[in-house]
Order: sequence, then C-alpha cells, then structure tokens
Amino acid sequence: MNMLLNPLTNKKFLISFLDIKDPEHPYSLEELKVITEDAIEVDNGRGYIRVTFTPTVEHCSMATVIGLCLRVKLLRSLPSRYKVDIRVAPGSHATEAAVNKQLNDKERVAAALENTNLLDMVDECISPSYE
Repeated sequence: MNMLLNPLTNKKFLISFLDIKDPEHPYSLEELKVITEDAIEVDNGRGYIRVTFTPTVEHCSMATVIGLCLRVKLLRSLPSRYKVDIRVAPGSHATEAAVNKQLNDKERVAAALENTNLLDMVDECISPSYE
C-alpha cells in the first residue's frame, strides 16, 4: 500500500504503526495499546497529523524513545508538506509537558537522531518484523 498516492486516513497510519516494537518489551505498540486508531488525527487539507500515544506506565522511561519512533516512521513515509505533532496522552505520563516539548522541538529531535546508539534503537523498533 502506498500511503502517498491515496488520501491519508487514521486507519492507514495505524496499519503503518502495527509493526513498531516497544523498546523494552517484546510486543508492538499496538499490542500494548500504546497507540490506537482513535489517537491518530489526520487533516489532509492542512497537511497535519497528530499522534497521541499512551505509555504503559506513568513513569515510562522510554516515552521519548517511543515518540521518536513514531516521528521517524512518519517523517520517512510522508511528503515533507505534512506537519507532524506527536503527543503523550493527557495525564498518562509524569513528565508529560517535558516529553511533548522534546518530541516536537526540531532541534532536539535532530540532536537525538545524531546519537548513533539512539538511532540504532529507533531503527530496530520501526523495522518491520516480517523482514
């Protein structure tokens, strides 16, 4: 399925996220209910996508890594005209505001992706499990 040729929908994004693995657990984000179809907002007219995810625990140390995985997956599969907004679900994380700020700051995201260990972890999490 080529998401770029057809209008983007929440369902298409959920399908593209099905294989993203949790960095700590041997399950996908979808299996852990970290990401759901209802948590994906798509506005094709404005070129805007918001993904709201729910960490498994309030003090999840991998929340920024999970958010980074979602952002990288989108950036690698979307036309550059789309603005991507990644958020932690309100009330689901102890440092929600700080995590949201990190995940939506271009400089912080770029700096994080310059860290080869972190980039390797992200690549491992977003690589399809069927390859």
